[in-house]
Amino acid sequence: MTNEQMIPLIAVAVAVPLMLLRNRRPRPLHPNRMWIMPLVIVALISLGLWASMTYGQPAAAPFGPLSWLILAVGLALGAALGWQRGRMVVIHRLADGSLTAQASPLGLILIVALLLSRQALRPWMEQHAADWHVNPLAIQDAFMLFAMGLVVVQRIEMWIRARRILAGGTDEHLAVEA
Repeated sequence: MTNEQMIPLIAVAVAVPLMLLRNRRPRPLHPNRMWIMPLVIVALISLGLWASMTYGQPAAAPFGPLSWLILAVGLALGAALGWQRGRMVVIHRLADGSLTAQASPLGLILIVALLLSRQALRPWMEQHAADWHVNPLAIQDAFMLFAMGLVVVQRIEMWIRARRILAGGTDEHLAVEA
C-alpha cells in the first residue's frame, strides 16, 4: 500500500475508538438545529462535484447515461443507509421535555466498513471504469453523493422522530423516561 492509501486508514483507526467512546453517553438533541449539518454537507459536496466536473481530468469523457445512473444509485444507496442509520439512533425524552440521542455502535461500524470498502475498491473500480465505458469521475462522485444522501436522510429521519415525540406522540424507536 502507498502512503496515500495508508493515511485514510490510519485516520479511521484513530477516529473510530474516539467516536465510540464519545457515543457511549446520550447527548442533547436539538431538533431545531438539525438542518445545519445537512446544509453544510450538501454545500460542500455540491462544491466538490462542481469542481470535479469542471476541473477534473480533462481527457475524461463527459458523463453519459451510465455515469448518471451510477451517481443516482450512489445517492439512493446513501439515502437508504442514512434512513437505517437514523432509525438506529436511540432518542430519549427527559422529564424536563428535552431530548437526548445516542448513536448506535452498529451504525458507526457500518460506516467504517463502507469507508474501508471504498478505500479498498477504489483503485480496482477506477482501473476498470474504461472497460465499463464509465467516466472514472462518476465513480468517485458517486461515493460523495452516497455520503451526502447518508447524512441528509439520517438527519431527516431523526428530525421526524424527534418532532413526533415532542408533539406527545409515540415512536417505537423512542424510549420515554419519566
